[in-house]
Amino acid sequence: MLKDLPRGTKVSITNSIKTAFELYMRNLEWDLEAYSWDDFLAEWKSYNEQYASWQSTVEDSILNSEQFHQELATKMNADITKILNDDPTEDQIQQIEQLVKELKVEDPSYSCKLEAKYHIERLQEMQSV
Repeated sequence: MLKDLPRGTKVSITNSIKTAFELYMRNLEWDLEAYSWDDFLAEWKSYNEQYASWQSTVEDSILNSEQFHQELATKMNADITKILNDDPTEDQIQQIEQLVKELKVEDPSYSCKLEAKYHIERLQEMQSV
């Protein structure tokens, strides 16, 4: 079912997963131990209701299908796994190292590009205070 949706709809679903995951993890300050699948689903659902338009392009019969929801859950897990395995860039690593040096703070631990982005933004906020 999911694979049969138009490309634009699938891209929109992927973007909603990534954006909701980023917002959710930011709220947790990237504490993976505090991560909860159910809480993330609630965040994702809320994000979709407020910002994502893909649901209005999918037929109700598909949206209400158990098979669609199972495929969607599988996609969400795969997308989150991909996010978590996407290594930080050299530029991000250098930015964090520079900010840590300038601010004289402890070097944060981070393991993926999205988490590095969070720490860069956090450190830049500290710098601007």
